[in-house]
Amino acid sequence: MIFLDKILREKVLPGFQQFFTPLQVRKLKTLGKSLLSIGKRNDLTFLAQLFGTDKWGEHWYTPHYAFHFKSIRKKKINLLEIGVGGYDKPFSGGASLRMWKRYFPKAHIFSFDIYDKKPHEESRIRIFQGSQVDPEFLDNICAEIGDLDIIIDDGSHLNEHVLFTFHHLFPKLNIGGIYVVEDTQTSYWEHYGGQMEDRNNPNSIMGYFKSLADGLNHSEFKNKDYQPSYLDLNITSIHFYHNLIFIYKGENSEVSNLNKKP
Repeated sequence: MIFLDKILREKVLPGFQQFFTPLQVRKLKTLGKSLLSIGKRNDLTFLAQLFGTDKWGEHWYTPHYAFHFKSIRKKKINLLEIGVGGYDKPFSGGASLRMWKRYFPKAHIFSFDIYDKKPHEESRIRIFQGSQVDPEFLDNICAEIGDLDIIIDDGSHLNEHVLFTFHHLFPKLNIGGIYVVEDTQTSYWEHYGGQMEDRNNPNSIMGYFKSLADGLNHSEFKNKDYQPSYLDLNITSIHFYHNLIFIYKGENSEVSNLNKKP
């Protein structure tokens, strides 16, 4: 199927492009990929290759996504992915949005980018324009979207931006929702605000999310004066992979076994 898609893209479609607008060409490509993926909608790695997203090949994210998302694949959910891709080219990018649409048959897919990416809108895909560090913009789109079940940060990958966006959007995520941070290798890149030597620096992506792990056990802290933070009380698990983090939101209210009365 992937080979057939390559033949259609490289040999067949170029001969007809002069007769269509860029938007029509993209729609034809999407239609062809949808047909080629019949019977393979639950194979996320296949879909990533078919739609051309870097979540497989350049990165190796799709098996982890499939593991964490398989139980909700057929549910009615709202998914927000930060970053459309393709930089300032209006018709470039959007591959992962179309992959998510195909993988989640009942989901509404939302995204935003600092560039105008409206040409990628289609049924069940809505795109906004704005910055991931603009709190008013984030509040406005969340109000328009409503419930959020999955948030994926594939935006600027600047450490400061990632942490700001997490602090602002995680409280808006539904209980039972999943927050994902991609491309955490920038934690070690100084030109992205990372730290190579001080790998526990809380201002870096990895350093910060590692620091949240202790909060999972806040009920075990011996300090009676300790007041659990919002994140202590609302994160139930954190999963680290190569350049990828999944944070689960839920009520972290389990009491310590040492506090149980006999």
